[in-house]
Amino acid sequence: MSRKWSRSSTTREVLLSTARQVFLAKGYGEATVADIVDASKISVGSLYHHFGGKPGLFLALWEQFMRNQEDRTAKAAKAAKGTTERFLAGARAYLEGSWEQRDVARLFLENDGPAEFTTLRRQRGWDWIGGNKRLLGLDDSRESHVLVVLLTTVMGESGREVAACESEDEAQVTIDAVIAVVRKMLATAADVAPTPSGG
Repeated sequence: MSRKWSRSSTTREVLLSTARQVFLAKGYGEATVADIVDASKISVGSLYHHFGGKPGLFLALWEQFMRNQEDRTAKAAKAAKGTTERFLAGARAYLEGSWEQRDVARLFLENDGPAEFTTLRRQRGWDWIGGNKRLLGLDDSRESHVLVVLLTTVMGESGREVAACESEDEAQVTIDAVIAVVRKMLATAADVAPTPSGG
């Protein structure tokens, strides 16, 4: 049974890796299942069994990318002390991940995925807003909501900017600039969005 699971896991990884290469080379819209099958040497039946088709492969790659980003962000935030520093450490880790995985990040920044991608990305955005609200210990006021939406939007757009950078130096300057802006936003947060009493 474990051997079968291992083969299945290896097949999934090969298909994901190959799909990533094909999508990066051709774009999601131009890539075909035949391209992925030919490059991976894995049967079309296996591709459909594991992912249900081309959309499933794209969404699985996106989920993999997002999990990596979330894990990296959570680890960095956990290592920092204080609410502001935890948020900033997580923000920096997210932006550094956008640079390190810039090829696939750029793929997901194009509006070239399957139809359901927009809905899933929007839902993940709302989940991200909720996570940032908890991390910052904000209350349920309208002011808090506006603040966390602004911060989350800044981070999302900044990830795009970092992924689009032409060099590591340019990416680092961009990351430092974003962190400086976010730090200023957080410095005024106490005046705009009060934390829960007793928190």
